[in-house]
Amino acid sequence: MKELNFSNSLLAAGCCVVTASLFGCTDKEASKPNMIIVLADDQGWGDMAYYGHPVLQTPNFDDMANSGLRFDRFYAAAPVSSPTRGSILTGRHPNRFGCFTWGHTLRPQETTLARALKTAGYVSAHFGKWHLGPVYQDSPVNPGASGFDEWVSAPNFFENDPIFSNQGIAVQLEGESSIVTVDEALRFIREHKDGSRPFFAFVCFGSPHLPHIADEQDRVLYLDQEERLQHFYGEITGMDRAVGKLREELRSMNIHENTIVWYLSDNGGLREFGSTGGREFKGSIYEGGIRVPAILEWPARIKKPLVTNIPSNTSDIYPTLLEIAGVNLNDQPVLDGVSLVQLIDNTMNRREEPMGFWNYPEGGNRVPSHELMIELLQMQQAGNMEVDPSILHLDAGDISRQFPCDHFPGHAAWLDWPYKLHRINGDRNDTVLELYNLEEDPYEENNLVKMDASRVRSMSKQLKDWQVSVIRSLNGEDYR
Repeated sequence: MKELNFSNSLLAAGCCVVTASLFGCTDKEASKPNMIIVLADDQGWGDMAYYGHPVLQTPNFDDMANSGLRFDRFYAAAPVSSPTRGSILTGRHPNRFGCFTWGHTLRPQETTLARALKTAGYVSAHFGKWHLGPVYQDSPVNPGASGFDEWVSAPNFFENDPIFSNQGIAVQLEGESSIVTVDEALRFIREHKDGSRPFFAFVCFGSPHLPHIADEQDRVLYLDQEERLQHFYGEITGMDRAVGKLREELRSMNIHENTIVWYLSDNGGLREFGSTGGREFKGSIYEGGIRVPAILEWPARIKKPLVTNIPSNTSDIYPTLLEIAGVNLNDQPVLDGVSLVQLIDNTMNRREEPMGFWNYPEGGNRVPSHELMIELLQMQQAGNMEVDPSILHLDAGDISRQFPCDHFPGHAAWLDWPYKLHRINGDRNDTVLELYNLEEDPYEENNLVKMDASRVRSMSKQLKDWQVSVIRSLNGEDYR
């Protein structure tokens, strides 16, 4: 049975965009826009009412989608959490810095979005799920060490009444998980809204990751569903309420016009619950595992709604925001993302640069967020703040392990719209090639590999060249 694939034709009809200039500059650097990234955890492409979901209620997401830039073909750089988060912060495919799968970390050597924006005068903060390293004070890959000025973070997904790490100090919070996360972000925003520096906030929900425990006011909207779906749908509605609160507060502070709010998910939907934009689910680099919902709202620049089918991905966020902020780094490592400023301005007709995906066969690392935070809170209460060094990832910057440049294990794909080539290397070094025309075959069912040999050869070479570049970065060449 196919995954749900809801029609968006009604919403797409009549949507347009006009290019608009920014509002006049003020005396403060906040003539540069404030920037907020809001990230869901495991929300599939079709898990939105605006895509015609027959059950979900997402009025705030729907309003965003009808007023800003709606990406109908947006991709996560990876099919699971940690690496996608790393791609957002670096503009690079996460295999370049060894963040292969869930529970892997950033490298301290990486140039992050928070660090880069600081050169343009931004103050930055992270809230909610981190999942790129520990959230202890002395870790070289906590949010602070990765460039954030402030952080109230969890090491992994979290539920209601979470314990967060406030710059290394455990704090018990109360409330629905997404609302709590936005409340922490709003405290930061209020503090800096009238300051001399623009702000960047990275707001990361723990929903709708398993286990699903919806707040009662969200769950009761779905009492006609089986209980597990009541909680799953309820968590998405909880995120919707939180985003609605964020948008309302930005308006009440009168800073919404020149504030970018970019909403998206970290990977495709869940097999048991979610609806996806194609074949397979979370964990796969077929369409269902990497195609995600995404909306960008910026009233000062996006005056009328736009719906785009031009492919974009999470690695594009970094170069886009840096161009908007006017940041040019002399020592910028190799990027995989491209700036989408022309897309925002409705002057981009197609994506010129293909996208590479690579699900490298490395195991994940368990990060039991709730257990870790309870332990940290109990240690504080006992007056003991000495964390075991073995869990700090003090070796996160080590690149002594070297990878061969002529061996490409796992499942990789090369997307040059509308064609997507898959190369799957099995355990016995057998290689399977698959080619699909996504425009005609969004579920990747009709393999064209035997019908278009010339395209397969060309795309295979491009994919291999890209993978060699990734391995060189992985082996540390970008830092020399």
